[in-house]
Amino acid sequence: MHRVGVVVAVLLAMSVLLLLADALTPPQIGLAQGDVAVTATPMKSYAGKVRAPEFPVGLDWLNVPEPLTMTQLRGKVVLLDFWTYGCINCIHVIPDLKRLETEFPNELVVIGVHSAKFTNEGETENIRYIVKRYGIEHPVVNDRNFILWQTYGVRAWPTFMLIDPQGKVLGYYSGEGVYEAMRPAIAGMIAEFDAKGMIDRTPLRLAPERERRAPSLLAFPSKVLADSRGRRLFIADTSHNRVIVADLETYAVQQVIGSGMAGLRDGTFAEAMFNWVHGMSLSPDGETLYIADTGNHAIRAADLRNGTVTTIAGTGQQNRDWRNRLRGGAALETPLNSPWDVHYQDGVIYIAMAGPHQLWMLDLANSQVAPFVGSGREGIVDGALLESELAQPSGIVGADGVLYFADAESSAIRKVDLAAKRVQTIVGTGLFDFGDVDGVGNTVRLQHALGLTLGADGKLYVADTYNHKIKVIDPVTRESRTLLGNGAGFRDGDDPQFWEPGGISYADGKLYVADTNNDAIRVIDLATLTVSTVVFPNPERLALNAPAEAADETPPEDFFGTVVRLPALTAARGASQIVLNIQLPEGYKQNNQAPFTLRFYNNTPIARVAPADNNLSLITPPMPVRMPVMLSEGEALITLDAAIFYCEAVNETLCFPAFLRFELPLRVAAEGAAEIAIDYLLVPPQLN
Repeated sequence: MHRVGVVVAVLLAMSVLLLLADALTPPQIGLAQGDVAVTATPMKSYAGKVRAPEFPVGLDWLNVPEPLTMTQLRGKVVLLDFWTYGCINCIHVIPDLKRLETEFPNELVVIGVHSAKFTNEGETENIRYIVKRYGIEHPVVNDRNFILWQTYGVRAWPTFMLIDPQGKVLGYYSGEGVYEAMRPAIAGMIAEFDAKGMIDRTPLRLAPERERRAPSLLAFPSKVLADSRGRRLFIADTSHNRVIVADLETYAVQQVIGSGMAGLRDGTFAEAMFNWVHGMSLSPDGETLYIADTGNHAIRAADLRNGTVTTIAGTGQQNRDWRNRLRGGAALETPLNSPWDVHYQDGVIYIAMAGPHQLWMLDLANSQVAPFVGSGREGIVDGALLESELAQPSGIVGADGVLYFADAESSAIRKVDLAAKRVQTIVGTGLFDFGDVDGVGNTVRLQHALGLTLGADGKLYVADTYNHKIKVIDPVTRESRTLLGNGAGFRDGDDPQFWEPGGISYADGKLYVADTNNDAIRVIDLATLTVSTVVFPNPERLALNAPAEAADETPPEDFFGTVVRLPALTAARGASQIVLNIQLPEGYKQNNQAPFTLRFYNNTPIARVAPADNNLSLITPPMPVRMPVMLSEGEALITLDAAIFYCEAVNETLCFPAFLRFELPLRVAAEGAAEIAIDYLLVPPQLN
């Protein structure tokens, strides 16, 4: 947790003036070295005495159609979550907040107050993408200038302020474990004010940012691994909860590891479930892929020959026990804490364990896991392995007796000498020392770098995530320089743009970059210093909920594409046809290497496909596409799923998928329309 002072849960009995006087201004925010996180006492009283101030005018809001006010929130229990999006502790509390929101859907309003640590985190558009990436659906306000932070006297990320239905501040809590700390207070407060008739259960009007996101083949890919010997490219398709295996030269999809559903399940590639996958590493024989299953706090092994996934470390639960930060044990009995990246070396999997600010090691011979580097205190302190201090390690590679790792929260690149058993910082000086400065040694500044790889020249190539750049660092001279990148955006060529790249891997003179916010994998040719974007020649392999070979009468509920709800239609009984006309925008054409697919769900007796085959798969079919049906009198909702892949008509450098679900309330009578006509105009996603 990022904070100054002791973790507490106390009642506020002070004026707003006192809060302001005691607050920290942004330049004063820092981390106390050696702080220990302890379990806080849940709140027990509802005697709020401090009126919650109104939200300042002019702040940017997300997930709501218009800014909120404290006045309109009267009758609700309000929980303010002060967070910054790169903070691992802030990420950890998201499931707790969702759990509270589920239990008190109309009584509780959670508001994320985003007070950024890093400059990049203060940009509203970047927060918008994080809200989508993290699946946050409650209102979020960009407290860019720390106005709310100072008003409430906040000292730590994350901190929670609880406000009663009369608009008075009840108390605060800092740290993880917010569900256990806050639930009794929230439940008690609702009961007390409900008895007085003062709870307003009118649902809050939301406008989720996720609904504005166009479907894409990849969803916030975080890491990438290039396998030169096996000619494969492994992609952590993070928000789709799966790993993609593609050909290293043609980028043809070879395998998809994971069903795409979030969960923890072993089994075949089609059955297995992951939750927010990140880093990967290969066994020496190239037949086992080790995967950091971050959201499940587990390490998984994918058998690439037999197509199966097994869990090899972790229990599926987050290890929050600070007292056991230096204790390991049996791999499948020891809980882990947000493993972000993995590196196989000499029978050991080294784990960048972001949650406890440590590197761990998994001994494959005896299935034991244990802390290896870092005391568990967040900081940037070199020295002996378990006496050193790390800050959210998020990328790891190694060679010749040395491990290199990206320490994200200190914007540092550091190394472990395995023979000397010591940690040394290559670049990076402090938890709040960041920027975009090339140079040597302590003059260098990065900004929340998440990934790194070793090139054939012995140099480290770094995904300088929040600077949207690729840097190259000499680990011996400590010189750092910008290789490529020119501001956040999407552009190929010799003056490229990236947007929060999180992973990078080297093979055969090329760098492969997981360009996270662009939902893309980019390729840097080191000989020409030009950038191109991976285009999959068989993108249909990546369609979630793709039509199965056997007919399924019920549409899957977890459809992730665009749902098009059509106006009700009355059609005439008897032989008819569905006529689907998907119009491409000017300047685009269908991809002639990927099939157009259409699936009709026979989930109602009033409309049956004739003949019985309710799946179509066609290469560049002329529009409209027709599917014969037999209609019987009655009423029902019919569902059709379509997948179409299309590209720019001229240079064909950009191709897009569109996954569409058409829902049509249909009435069949003696008289009506002769056919079921559906017209739809595609709109390409905005890349910049």
